[in-house]
Amino acid sequence: MWVFGYASLIWNPGFEVAEQALARLDGYARSFCMRSIHHRGTEAEPGLVLALDAAEGTHCDGVAFRVQPGTEDATLAYLRERELISSAYLERVLPVTLADGRREQAYTYVIDPEHVQYCHETLDAQAEIIALAIGGRGPNTEYLYNTADHLAVLGIADPDLTWLAEKVRALTKVQC
Repeated sequence: MWVFGYASLIWNPGFEVAEQALARLDGYARSFCMRSIHHRGTEAEPGLVLALDAAEGTHCDGVAFRVQPGTEDATLAYLRERELISSAYLERVLPVTLADGRREQAYTYVIDPEHVQYCHETLDAQAEIIALAIGGRGPNTEYLYNTADHLAVLGIADPDLTWLAEKVRALTKVQC
């Protein structure tokens, strides 16, 4: 069983991993297109989290995790509790291409574009929201910084996340 991570799963998978590899998912783009009302914001003050937004001609580079054999059921139960908390994500099994050329089917959580939490904000608006939001798992800034930093360490370029991290750091310095 494989799981594709593109954001917090990269730095906090939360399940036993037998193998991990850089991977690409075609047809989806990583985007701060989901309002977070649980983990990185509240219903009154939503934050933003990354989601995979279907878009023809795009791709998302991330990490594929092979689940430790024998833990598949527990892993799937954990992922469903974590990722499907508000039903804004849809669980899919999609083909990913590993860095070594292997193709695997991976559990992947993509945004439901019909869900009320789906949104599209400008990068400036995203920065303003992320700079202030706090949810059950902590500040929205922590989520952004961890994801941007881990992508950079892995050599995965994401210019929008790099820009957002710099912009949010500048905004939060002004607010201190």
